[in-house]
Amino acid sequence: MASQKSKQISVLIMSTVAFTVCFMVWMIFAVIGIPIKEQLGLNETQFGILAAMPVLTGSLVRLPLGMMTDKFGGRPVFFTIMLITVIPIYLIGQATEYWQLLVAGLFVGIAGGAFSVGIAYCARWFDKKNQGFAMGVFGAGNAGAALTKLIAPSIVVAWGWTMVPTIFSVLMLVTALAFFFFTYSDPSHRVESHVTVGHQLKALKDPNVWKICQYYSIVFGGYVALALWMTKYYVQEYGFDLKSAAFLAACFSLPGGVLRALGGWFSDKYGAHKVTWSVLWVCWVCLFILSYPQTEFTVKTVTGPQTYHIYLNEYVFTALMFTVGVAMAVGKASVFKYISDDYPSNIGVISGIVGLAGGLGGFLLPIMFGALVDLTGIRSSCFMLMYGVVWVSLIWMYWTEVRNADVMRGKHELVAADNLE
Repeated sequence: MASQKSKQISVLIMSTVAFTVCFMVWMIFAVIGIPIKEQLGLNETQFGILAAMPVLTGSLVRLPLGMMTDKFGGRPVFFTIMLITVIPIYLIGQATEYWQLLVAGLFVGIAGGAFSVGIAYCARWFDKKNQGFAMGVFGAGNAGAALTKLIAPSIVVAWGWTMVPTIFSVLMLVTALAFFFFTYSDPSHRVESHVTVGHQLKALKDPNVWKICQYYSIVFGGYVALALWMTKYYVQEYGFDLKSAAFLAACFSLPGGVLRALGGWFSDKYGAHKVTWSVLWVCWVCLFILSYPQTEFTVKTVTGPQTYHIYLNEYVFTALMFTVGVAMAVGKASVFKYISDDYPSNIGVISGIVGLAGGLGGFLLPIMFGALVDLTGIRSSCFMLMYGVVWVSLIWMYWTEVRNADVMRGKHELVAADNLE
């Protein structure tokens, strides 16, 4: 009979591995979308829609999956969503038309719902003082976005893009079986049967929930959108081949996933409020610099016209993206610390609602990135958009929280939202 401690460790490790694989699949079009774009002759907006399609489904299913997790437990729900995505993943490689890829992408996106399941499943195995760290470790599965960028390009070069979905479908099946055999269920973690769907959905009436959703649409939605967009950005803006571009894009995706555990530790130590406020400011500064497009201008001087070229080279660009990735990793954990602090008995539903908001951000932003490039011809317009969104977020956070809090000293007068019990 396994001890409680060993069960906690096993559940956390296997859930993190499973979520990593789910996120790898969720980001599959970030790499194979580039050869597909060339093969089908897609424009930037069409590419954005294709890349974002799995994110749409993954966002929409998070709320119902969160509710199912509260009622039935995380283990059976997590296992089921992994199994039902195996065939759709495989079918991506068999698609020959744009609409077929979109439909397959919709079903593959169910894997993205694993987050709202796993975050509640893991959190309930730990006491409150360690929940931030546990959720941060689980959230490190976001590093699956980086693994896709490190693994998929080599497969594309060796066997073509159609082999990537085949290999990923086998990987998902093996992971689902391993998860089933090495995790545990605890009936006490389920919400009691007298709690109705209507009662759980009362969370939507709480303005504090929508505030948390807004924060998460930046640190997670923005992360997903940029993770989908960066490989293509490196190819088109700096002329790298697919393998090199994907490797450099992983410099953003990898810290954005792995360091989430660090964000959980910071949130446990300093509080969700202070950490989130700091994260938004770091993103604001970096995105301001990243927004500046390549510029040439001529100045008439006493010795004649002088032409100047201002741009971010690949080294500065990558360093800034790495910094944004670290900040978003910390921010993703700090936002969910709000949830475990304010809604300990309703984590599944609240995480589902917040995850829905973040996922919808990850769905809409890539489409808007593509539309902006088609309209303006400026590739850095994606960062201009992100900068504006973060600016709005900072203003909102100031008016709702910072005015009533001493952020630097950790003293605040904020009243925590009432728990939904």
